[in-house]
Amino acid sequence: MTNPFDDEHGVYVVLVNGEGQHSLWPADIDVPAGWTVVLQPTTRQDCLDHINTHWTDMRPLSLTTAMAGRP
Repeated sequence: MTNPFDDEHGVYVVLVNGEGQHSLWPADIDVPAGWTVVLQPTTRQDCLDHINTHWTDMRPLSLTTAMAGRP
């Protein structure tokens, strides 16, 4: 069996969790609890482009929020 995340011709979605972290996810696999689809099924490359455009700060949201409260 091949890794479904490596299929260049597969259909994928982009997920985001409560910490603002993004994930490429095969469209035919159930979305795990705590994650929300933010880009509907499309190509792997479209999903990677979306992630690269929208997830520019790799720090979890809780960390950036905590750091914003510091002097």
